[in-house]
Amino acid sequence: MNARQLFDLTGRVAIITGGSIGLGRQMAEGLAEMGANVALCARKKERCQEAADQLAGLGVKTLALGCDVKDPAAIQEVVALTLQNFGRIDILINNAGVSWGAPVEEMTLEQWNKVMDTNLTGTFLFSQAVGKAMIGQGHGKIINIASVAGLGGASSDLQAIGYHASKGGVIAFTKDLACKWAAHNIQVNAIAPGWFPTHMSNWILEHRKETLLEKIPLHRFGSDHDLKGAAIFLASDASAYVTGHVLVVDGGQTAW
Repeated sequence: MNARQLFDLTGRVAIITGGSIGLGRQMAEGLAEMGANVALCARKKERCQEAADQLAGLGVKTLALGCDVKDPAAIQEVVALTLQNFGRIDILINNAGVSWGAPVEEMTLEQWNKVMDTNLTGTFLFSQAVGKAMIGQGHGKIINIASVAGLGGASSDLQAIGYHASKGGVIAFTKDLACKWAAHNIQVNAIAPGWFPTHMSNWILEHRKETLLEKIPLHRFGSDHDLKGAAIFLASDASAYVTGHVLVVDGGQTAW
């Protein structure tokens, strides 16, 4: 294969959870631009439909589905409908996620569980369901969206311990699953984004902009295309010998 062929995703089928807006939407667009057919799922199906209609303009096939990643039955339905419509699943991006800001001593069990059930258990459930299809195919790419928050602690002005813990769990899950499913030719990797403007982070970026930028060598937040290359690389044949890896995309934040 030449380099262009290594990154070509023409005809591949990808499921992107939380794919209607934000980072999920950005990565879905990147995969579609490289020729992948995409199934977008999120709790708000109407948002997925809007995104799917836009991506269809790139000349690929799209599917919009409603799904709460905390619901095993809903996940099974997404997998079944994707297989029914496309006949295969080559790529899974586990992107759906939530956070909850509260001091450790005040966080309720309900708040903690909501974050864990979405970010970590949802990643497990979707990987398990899609993995069964990938094992049958004899190949697959799973990309889990972690975070630099999962690489260590944070200062006391960032009170979201559930988010940090869940993303640390996603990283450990990624490494272990990569070892377990290497025999099936399934590569499992993670992307750990730094600060990107999203509906979940906008308030913090707006109110603590300069403080955060001081900790980023490139002195800017992630853009609306900075995750595309990482997602395409890990979804394509270019990363056939890469598994169990965490690709950090943070402007150098963790390089200090």
